[in-house]
Amino acid sequence: MNPQLAWYVARSAGIVSWVLLSASAVWGIALSTRLLASRPSPAWLLDLHRLLGGLACTFVAVHVGALVADGFVTFGPTEVLVPLASRWHPVAVAWGVVGLYLLVAVELTSLLKRRLPARWWRRVHRLSFPLWLLATVHGLSAGTDAGNPAVQWSFLVLATIGLFVGIVRALSPRPDRKRPAIAP
Repeated sequence: MNPQLAWYVARSAGIVSWVLLSASAVWGIALSTRLLASRPSPAWLLDLHRLLGGLACTFVAVHVGALVADGFVTFGPTEVLVPLASRWHPVAVAWGVVGLYLLVAVELTSLLKRRLPARWWRRVHRLSFPLWLLATVHGLSAGTDAGNPAVQWSFLVLATIGLFVGIVRALSPRPDRKRPAIAP
């Protein structure tokens, strides 16, 4: 068994989780702004958004687990759960730790969406914007592959797409959220 396997898994899972998070964010924004179509979206489009978000969570868990399992840099529960506790690039790792908490909040409220007031869900779901930004900064500052041209181009392309749809979302007119009157 390769002694560096955990490190390879941590690196690849980190990159894959960022790509999935980016895809989920872009897809969610596209759905919320009706970039895909002017009519209501089919259920499978929303299911794809949920799948991408769930897979991002899974790969973040693999990323964190592999970091803890790796023996080269010591990451224990404190280093992966407490911002600035890591001795290895503490600020860069802190971006990821805070992003982890935002990811958990967004995912948990998404799973509980039917049980939460729409206003609460919407407010927490908006944390996906800073989550994506924190994950991007974390990947570029803590990731050992950040100097790899393929990774740099991937980040650049996905970040450009993410920023574009984010700007479109910010400039889009707010949908009318009035509920239909219920007959007495």
